[in-house]
Amino acid sequence: MCAATAASDDPASGPTVELITSRRNPLVGRLRLLHDPRQRRQSESLLLEGTHLLQEALALGLIPELLLATPAWVRRHGTLLAALPAATRVRQAEPTVLEAAATTRSPDGVLAVLPTPSPRPPANGARFLLALDRIQDPGNLGTLLRTALAGGVEEVWLAEGADPHQPKCLRASSGAALALPIERLETDVLADRLEGVRRRGVLVVAAVLPGPAWPDPHPYWCHDWRQPTLLLLGNEGAGIDPALAPQIDSLVTIPHSPAVESLNVAVAAAPLLLERWRQSAVEGLGPGVGQGGAGGHDRTDRSGR
Repeated sequence: MCAATAASDDPASGPTVELITSRRNPLVGRLRLLHDPRQRRQSESLLLEGTHLLQEALALGLIPELLLATPAWVRRHGTLLAALPAATRVRQAEPTVLEAAATTRSPDGVLAVLPTPSPRPPANGARFLLALDRIQDPGNLGTLLRTALAGGVEEVWLAEGADPHQPKCLRASSGAALALPIERLETDVLADRLEGVRRRGVLVVAAVLPGPAWPDPHPYWCHDWRQPTLLLLGNEGAGIDPALAPQIDSLVTIPHSPAVESLNVAVAAAPLLLERWRQSAVEGLGPGVGQGGAGGHDRTDRSGR
């Protein structure tokens, strides 16, 4: 027997349901398949772990197809269960079963299967974009996506790297990976995409460390981030692929103490992505900033374009 006939009659749990007591239950195997990126792509589904991510998904109008929860979680979250649409199938399981299906060692009592969302960028073209060149760490990627959503980014391009829908990235993003229009690209496609946005008037701004490969970057606040802009960030170790240099309009950097060689890419992204909001809030900031005016830099920063 894969499951016992024990059931919950708690009002918060809705109709009496079978309690899964065995780790060998086929449902556990199905959920574990979603730990693998290929299985997520093939099934067009992803695994949500934890109450917060479930709440974020529901707030976005996303409908889980399946929810697996412990009886204790069900008793504590009657209101949240009542908010689930009728299309969501709810199953209960012992904590050891839930732990076997999760990627975390101590899940908080609930897992959900969600069809992979596909938010679309603005129909008239995004004015603030983020391109990430081979970001490998899912925690870094999740934090970047959360900051991107806070900064008003309208479209994200991922040139290979970590999967934005793996559980660790989803948790680090606090649901931002579900809300943002994200497109995964092959690395060799990114250069063509950068050239395409430049043709429609979007400035490609790359954040780099000063050095022989990237000489004379400007402090990031010198760029007028209120202009249509794509921010390009590179791999944690290797940085931005030098092959992308011809498609970069301006180089920026974050001045900091020489006590550290470089900043973590997710940390560095915060001031860069939020500078647009700061500039918009500053009274009297002239329209010439970032357009060749005092302290500004435009396409002529790079090879006279």
